[in-house]
Amino acid sequence: MRIIAGKYRGRVLAEFRGREIRPTSDRVKESLFQILALRLAGARVLDLFAGSGALGIEALSRGASSVVFNDVSPESVALLKKNLAALKAEGKVTVLDFRTCLKSAEGKFDLVFSDPPYKESYTDEVLKIIAERSLLAQDGLVVAESEREERAPEGWEIADVRSYGRTKITMFRRIP
Repeated sequence: MRIIAGKYRGRVLAEFRGREIRPTSDRVKESLFQILALRLAGARVLDLFAGSGALGIEALSRGASSVVFNDVSPESVALLKKNLAALKAEGKVTVLDFRTCLKSAEGKFDLVFSDPPYKESYTDEVLKIIAERSLLAQDGLVVAESEREERAPEGWEIADVRSYGRTKITMFRRIP
């Protein structure tokens, strides 16, 4: 797993071993960040299910001003901190259930990455809490990665959908 572009371009991230973990592939990450390219400069980002931190670190590499990394797993957070230290990159790191993270988050985010384990489906709940707490900036996006087609709940619309084999990327924005 490597950083695709930006100031950390080409750097390799430490990653999980085993079949239980499913990091975003470099191909999907490269395509996603090409789509998001114009949104990254100065963006405030939340990587809600951060794992190794690959999505949030890619955002930092490409010009995001700050990233909040969150994961419920202490093992994931240890790997994430190892990756941040290796790059001498900075970000706020929390070890919280995604609900607690969203309910305690401060300010607004330009991008929220929601990439939970594929066996879980938290998109509706994530969007509900973000809407209730007004956590998304006016032109912000929630980028959800899953194995299934997502639908936009009330108050949201789908800005873009991409499929990469079994991986589906759905980008949501609030309806004004």
